[in-house]
Amino acid sequence: MNFHYHLLINPAAGSGNAAKKAQIIIDLLDEKNITYTPYYTNFAGEEKDIVNKIMPLLSTWEADTEYEVFHLLIIIGGDGTLHEVVNQFYLSAHDFPVSYIPAGSGNDFARGIGLSANPKVALEQILAAKAPQKINVLTYEEKINEEFGLVLNNVGIGLDALIVSTTNASTAKKVLNKYHLGSAAYLFSLVKAVFQQKPFPILVELNGHQETFQRTFLCTTTNIPYFGGGFAIAPMADPKKETIDLVIVERPSFPAILRFFIQLLMKKHTNNRHFKHFTSSKIRIVSVQPQEGQSDGEDMGKRSFDISFATSSQHIWYAEKEELN
Repeated sequence: MNFHYHLLINPAAGSGNAAKKAQIIIDLLDEKNITYTPYYTNFAGEEKDIVNKIMPLLSTWEADTEYEVFHLLIIIGGDGTLHEVVNQFYLSAHDFPVSYIPAGSGNDFARGIGLSANPKVALEQILAAKAPQKINVLTYEEKINEEFGLVLNNVGIGLDALIVSTTNASTAKKVLNKYHLGSAAYLFSLVKAVFQQKPFPILVELNGHQETFQRTFLCTTTNIPYFGGGFAIAPMADPKKETIDLVIVERPSFPAILRFFIQLLMKKHTNNRHFKHFTSSKIRIVSVQPQEGQSDGEDMGKRSFDISFATSSQHIWYAEKEELN
């Protein structure tokens, strides 16, 4: 099967690292005589305009169809860029497979599905694939602000959202990204956010019952194990499963907070008594007290939430690392 690749490039992602990775990809495609068309975003949100422009050119996937040329979209940017693109597909009721070269600060989605952060290896995974892989994603509907959409990674209310907000506003993030240490920016923000985040009440509905948590510290509805640039907050999460994982951490004492995050770094936090984990195909979370929110690493702002989640799917074009020759 012959391919024509459409490269949607957010050069600002990763504080400019995406532009460097995009050039590496372009050089490799030229070297291999592979045809492509590049599209560059010039401002935040332009992904939507580009996607609307190129959607008529893209190929849908049907396993038993022989394609003369398959037109595949490759996104070069961060999780936020990927989020904007697949949401545009979702809102337009189109199901196109996409591929991804991770070039942001956190790159949690790529880490979660096993896609390399090295652009050369990631391109090899894309070129080696014979078909897209079906990845579980989350759909959400937020009633208070009348919002709905699709989530690839997770939606957080509380601490992880405060970490995202603090990191995105940090000048250190740009400096660290230049040295390929973007994940460290989240670690610095975590230390700051731990002192700022206050406990708050939430109501959770899942598996036919309701439960209230009065001293919530962190509430993350997730599809993958990671958040915040590589912290495995939900190591049991699997993007190939058609379920949703919900992690709630209740506010412990300060010494217990330190112990919890040491356990998190060692991936032993799931046995901590303040850690709560639930699995369901549908989840509703109500937070009347305004809190910071984040969706796929993008700020949702500080507000109240009445948000319901369900499962859906997105086709991602890549091969597992083990499949590479």
